Amino acid sequence: MSELKKTVGIIGLGLIGGSMAIDLKKRGFAGRVLGVEADKVAAQAAMTIGLADEMVSLEDCVDRSDIIVLAVPVGAAVKMLPEILDRIHSGAEALSSASPRDPIRANAPEGASAPDKKIVIDVCSTKEHICAAVKYHPARKQFVCTHPMAGTEYSGPWAAQPGLFDGRACIFADQEESAPWAVQDILELYSCLNMRPIFMSSSSHDVHTAYVSHISHVTSFALALTVLDKEKDEKHIFDLASGGFSSTVRLAKSNADMWIPILTQNHNNVLQVMDTYIEKMQQFRDAVASYDEDALRKLIEDANKIKRIIR
Repeated sequence: MSELKKTVGIIGLGLIGGSMAIDLKKRGFAGRVLGVEADKVAAQAAMTIGLADEMVSLEDCVDRSDIIVLAVPVGAAVKMLPEILDRIHSGAEALSSASPRDPIRANAPEGASAPDKKIVIDVCSTKEHICAAVKYHPARKQFVCTHPMAGTEYSGPWAAQPGLFDGRACIFADQEESAPWAVQDILELYSCLNMRPIFMSSSSHDVHTAYVSHISHVTSFALALTVLDKEKDEKHIFDLASGGFSSTVRLAKSNADMWIPILTQNHNNVLQVMDTYIEKMQQFRDAVASYDEDALRKLIEDANKIKRIIR
């Protein structure tokens, strides 16, 4: 990567996009951050907080940025990514056919990288659909498919925070489909965020995240619904809630606009995990119903083995 700081365009300045903007600028990777935000209130908040140096249109962001970060819900990302790569590809074709004195070259954004050197990344929680959407795109090699494994239950520019990604893993999916130089630049971007890279196929990614992330959210949503259904007096919920309940149900605060497309796009894997979860719940129910202390002990002690993985 060049010693020059990059212009990074971030489409969607919520928790992930906004947190990236903070640290990429603070830690010297980005010289300038351009923001794209469809919601006017969120756009104003992003500028007030200082997440972006400038709010621009999607077209300006693509034209003026060296690296474009697609940080919107995966349903929107699947539609937007081909359009972004279309613009990059058409710009590269126009520039390659233009003479040095052609107006196309003269009107190119000052300081912007050449279209064939731009990189697009996404930060979405499912990968198969988004990779399939651009598999045969002529600018596919300029797209690096990533998933930084970090987040909270909060959303919007107000949720952005420094250090969100420190020490966490970042998945690179189907990296062999991307240009090596593009992968290297994005490895440096995530190194700046203090993340460690893990490489896998998009299909493997979706299986693994169904187990470690998606089922956790479904479980939390279901637990919240169960408690709200059975405990009509909300005051008692807050009075009796302990740390265990609060940590278990925390994810139920997560944004529906983000999680609906995740669960629908990854439905095959999520359904398999849900079926296994329901099976385990039935085993606990049967043991409780029959006063079977030995069965309960075995289930709990088997579950305790998770301590070998998560400390």
